[in-house]
Amino acid sequence: MKTSEYHQRVETLFNQLVDAIDSAGADIDCEQAGGILTLVMADKSRIILNKQEPLHQIWVATKFNGHHFELQGEQWIDNRSGAELCRFLSDAIARQGGGAVVVGG
Repeated sequence: MKTSEYHQRVETLFNQLVDAIDSAGADIDCEQAGGILTLVMADKSRIILNKQEPLHQIWVATKFNGHHFELQGEQWIDNRSGAELCRFLSDAIARQGGGAVVVGG
């Protein structure tokens, strides 16, 4: 994948995530800067999504663990657990007290 395509896919995903949070009415603040999307829950815990351009990955840090996602076909898959990113984010947001947010992608 070309770097430009990588950036386009990640930006699309980040925008879908922010839109899903807004649509759900979740008490989550979204802060985006420099290839990093930070989700701040009501209890001030964070989920941080970070572009890793050299590897064409998305790294995700929750208060429980860190994960590295790589594009496989049309899905971002955790290279350790095999979890799909959108489902993982929906579960992580709920687990950190952000409520029910269904992340599509």
